[in-house]
Amino acid sequence: MPASPSAPEDFADLLSANQTFSEQFALSGFDGIAHAGVAIVTCMDSRIDPLGMLGLKPGDAKIFRNPGGRVTSAALEALVLGVHLLKVERILIIPHTRCAMGSATEDEFRAKVGASAGQDASWQGFHVVRDQVDALRQDVAGVRTHPLIGERAKVGGFVYDVDTGLLDQKF
Repeated sequence: MPASPSAPEDFADLLSANQTFSEQFALSGFDGIAHAGVAIVTCMDSRIDPLGMLGLKPGDAKIFRNPGGRVTSAALEALVLGVHLLKVERILIIPHTRCAMGSATEDEFRAKVGASAGQDASWQGFHVVRDQVDALRQDVAGVRTHPLIGERAKVGGFVYDVDTGLLDQKF
């Protein structure tokens, strides 16, 4: 089934908010480096404010978000670029409590998405997290031993508590 085209009114509220945002926009001319030397890999969950939880502001960190906050090949690509071109010196990998990616198996996600889509979704992959702490350990180890990152950046693994706002360093 082809995607339906969007109509101007589909995004009118967001474009109006953007107009207001642009009237006070203060990041024009920003150089794009991570001024605090920080990169964050975290989940796409809307309960997470990556900059706020660390006392950072726009321009301080490079942020990569995906379901589950996993270090995927795309996340590694971002981290390598951050370390070599954008002054990243510290990498925080931050999954969170009560994450949906740990609430079902790969097959259950495929079935749910397939039912919602009205078509087979057995081919779609998801980064399901069966054991969050073990997945975090593996992700941290993978970044620490990556040949293009290694000793060039400090790497820490943390779990963000969506109910308290606190980080718990695991690795």
